[in-house]
Amino acid sequence: MNAEVGTRNAEQQGKPSTPRDLRHRTKAFAVDVVRFVQSLPRRQPTDVLGRQLLRSGTSVAANYRAARRARSRKEFLAKMGIVEEEADESSFWLELLADAGLTASDDVRRLRDEANQLVAITVASIRTARGFRSNVPRSGFRVPR
Repeated sequence: MNAEVGTRNAEQQGKPSTPRDLRHRTKAFAVDVVRFVQSLPRRQPTDVLGRQLLRSGTSVAANYRAARRARSRKEFLAKMGIVEEEADESSFWLELLADAGLTASDDVRRLRDEANQLVAITVASIRTARGFRSNVPRSGFRVPR
């Protein structure tokens, strides 16, 4: 969370964010998933599994974006929980594609590694947010309790 808060502060001061910024990393993962799914051979099993991967892989970035705009700690934790689930699900679909012999690409290993890293980062962020209330990024809008 501290890195995330630092990134937000740098953005507000007009400084460019680092390439390892989680916002860019989740979006890059989504783009890589889209390109990977487009490269799969057109057959029923790859179409079905590819569609599932496409949904979960792009959801990682969308829900992380929503988490950054959270209006409360509870909302932030809920969205980050979804990010964790979707990244883990993406790893599962990639594993299934490889184990079923539907693709033998280095892209699968790279994408699975990135999905697993995103899960680990997200879990750490959730744990930090649960333990340190003051570091949770919040939107400028407040929701009445």
